[in-house]
Amino acid sequence: MLPTPHPEVLADDWLPPVVLGREVEVREVVRRLDPPRPHAPPPWMVGVVGSRGAGSSSVARRAAREVADRIRAAIPGSAPRQLAVRTAGCRGTHGVASELLRRLDDGFDGRGFPIAEIVAGVLRRLRRDGRPVVLVLDDVRAGGPDLGPLLRAIGAPDRFLPEGESGLPPFWTVLAGTADAMRRAEAELHGRGRIGPLIRLAPYSADSLRRLLEDRADRVLGRAAPADLLTRVLERTVADGGGAARAVELLRRTLLPGAARRAGPFAPLRRPGVPLTIESRVVRAIEEVSQGRAAPLGEIRRSEARLARAEGAAPLPATTLWRRIVRLEQAGYVRRDVRPGGVGGTRSVLRVLAPTDEWLIARLPPETHPGSDAWAPAPWSPGGLAEEGQRPASAPSPPDDATG
Repeated sequence: MLPTPHPEVLADDWLPPVVLGREVEVREVVRRLDPPRPHAPPPWMVGVVGSRGAGSSSVARRAAREVADRIRAAIPGSAPRQLAVRTAGCRGTHGVASELLRRLDDGFDGRGFPIAEIVAGVLRRLRRDGRPVVLVLDDVRAGGPDLGPLLRAIGAPDRFLPEGESGLPPFWTVLAGTADAMRRAEAELHGRGRIGPLIRLAPYSADSLRRLLEDRADRVLGRAAPADLLTRVLERTVADGGGAARAVELLRRTLLPGAARRAGPFAPLRRPGVPLTIESRVVRAIEEVSQGRAAPLGEIRRSEARLARAEGAAPLPATTLWRRIVRLEQAGYVRRDVRPGGVGGTRSVLRVLAPTDEWLIARLPPETHPGSDAWAPAPWSPGGLAEEGQRPASAPSPPDDATG
């Protein structure tokens, strides 16, 4: 087996610096969106269409990244918010809106909420945030969710915002999928905006596929990929009638035979051996409350607060604890469920999918926080947490996602 120091390059959501063979299309999407100050009135929407494996997802996300980069360069101090939702993995319009709100509010569960309230929640948060927004709605299919309510809300946000509030920060939308689905989505705008003329992608040629495979394999391996490996994967891809998506999937199966295809929408492959950064008392609270059963999140929160006070630290805010739970769920260690509870209400419970002594966790010391001078992760060993007070000789910089 070949060593693969960079397996994240084969994740479905990994975005290459250059979308090989699609450079012209990416530039055209950016040109039509016309950042940072478009001449056309809003809403600013562009549709990218092509057969499966033609690269429409990569073109849409690469163009969205470049739009954000242009805004950042032209408006000092701006920090555009980039959002992406794979619509084909959602259950109807409600699922798309819920997934979008989860991008803004970790732990949100849309069950029991009308779609209008969820869309209003998205708009209120974006307006309150005040940052420019670049949204990608990916994998839009004719038989998929109806995007009309969401697109109409983007085009006419005042209908969803509370009285006295109006308008959104600058908002760009890129849709990627099939032509039939784009026509349906545009019809749902009822004349309040356009998605076309569409940017159409022809299928990749064999030469373009080989360039793509060679680039991706070289990045995964950290060196030039064997020519025979590329030839085998390319021949299999062509025989299957697949495009770029199939080629990358076959390359992943060849180089990472034990890797899962995808845990969820835009969920990256986690690097083996790289721990999550979570306070040790959160893990202890989950272990203490679960005891082989479904653990109510309220009890976990109370347990974490008690352990925090015993350490002389402040309990985690509810939203920060939610983020820790979401991080554990994305890693496949736990699963959240919503059950009936109370008088017509619901309660959230947590199921532990893997024993806590198998979790790969780097705890945050209780007396510090990410960004402080004393911050340093201590390893989670197969036998449990590292002894209190143990720290590595050198304290690395905190990862980007370690903040609450």
